[in-house]
Amino acid sequence: MAELIGRTASSVAYKLANFASIDPTLDRKGASNYSKLDALVWEEFFNDWEGLSFESEKLLAQYEKRDLVQEVISSTESFVGSDRDSLVKIRVNQNFFRKSILASYENTCCITGIKTPKLLVASHIIPWSQDAQNRLNPSNGLCLNALHDKAFDSGLITLDEKFRVVVSSEMKQKTLVSEQREFLSYEGTGITLPKKFLPSQEFLEYHRNNIFVA
Repeated sequence: MAELIGRTASSVAYKLANFASIDPTLDRKGASNYSKLDALVWEEFFNDWEGLSFESEKLLAQYEKRDLVQEVISSTESFVGSDRDSLVKIRVNQNFFRKSILASYENTCCITGIKTPKLLVASHIIPWSQDAQNRLNPSNGLCLNALHDKAFDSGLITLDEKFRVVVSSEMKQKTLVSEQREFLSYEGTGITLPKKFLPSQEFLEYHRNNIFVA
């Protein structure tokens, strides 16, 4: 990062320590003497995850000398102008969200402990289509395996105020042993919480009230 922005490594580390002092998702704080400009920069990007994710991915692609457009779309013949730009931005931002969630949960399903990356999904608490402002907010995400991601999206499971698994009445009516093992065995169990970006209580309440099949 220091090489990319033309600064020394120590100055970048110092700046990150300043931001750590502002970050509400961190228990351990950094430097205490951050500037007003630091606070303004943090405020701008923390409240604009879409802008932050796209800009960061562009910088990373520049540093690694990659063509961001060609990487996302192998053939651009069917996409031109604003359509292509929009598709690139959506794909890049989705990739950013996945990387952020999996990193926060250390590549582990927060319910089952599964660690195989190909089986893991960055699951939205409030669906992508229903809250544009928080689509890329890591506090609106959970790292789940594909099965429990589908169950969460369908409202068959949710989390309570203490981050414990709640199973829907619809799922409890299932009689197959495999379904009981995969879902009922986790009911009341607390999830493995992420290193940062705890799931938002506000977003979980929305999921319980609007998506969960009680």
